[in-house]
Amino acid sequence: MSEQNPYTKLEVPEDASFEEIQGARDRLIEQHPDSDRDRQDIEAAYDAILMDRLRKRQEGKITVPEGVRYAEQRTEKSVKVSFPKTPDSPQWLQRSLDRPNTTETLISAGVFTALGTCAFLSQTPDALSFLLALGVGFTVYWINRKEQRLGRAFAITLGTLVIGGLLSALLFQFGLVVVALQPAVITVVILALFWLASSFLR
Repeated sequence: MSEQNPYTKLEVPEDASFEEIQGARDRLIEQHPDSDRDRQDIEAAYDAILMDRLRKRQEGKITVPEGVRYAEQRTEKSVKVSFPKTPDSPQWLQRSLDRPNTTETLISAGVFTALGTCAFLSQTPDALSFLLALGVGFTVYWINRKEQRLGRAFAITLGTLVIGGLLSALLFQFGLVVVALQPAVITVVILALFWLASSFLR
């Protein structure tokens, strides 16, 4: 019985569909519920047919229907979720922002930290003006070295100076700063903004 053609064993033609072959196997197994030998022969014939179909498919002797061949691809496409694209930043903003390396950031942070410390230690108007002048000079130099555009560096520094003055005025208006420390706080706020501008703008 084991030497029979597997198609004959399952009682199906060689051009039977997969569903017909599977149905024949299940039907024959149900007909021999108590015979392990017959069940093994049926399973062996079923496996032999599957291997034969696979070999013929690889050799191009069996044309796989388009619906079967691309079923997996269609399934993958059907579950893809399309998310709305995030709009890119404006070109002018991308050109204005800089990504400094750690060394550059630490250097500028060290310079402005030193200037800010000096501002609190010596709160005389002349000393604070001198420290601000040093901050302006360093900011212009640090920004200009990135793009070699001196006019742009001056404009950014001047804008930062104005913003720092306005921010300090708001702090005083809401009473967040002790009057005695006002000049030093103004200087430190402006120096902090100088550090941000020199590090992350170009």
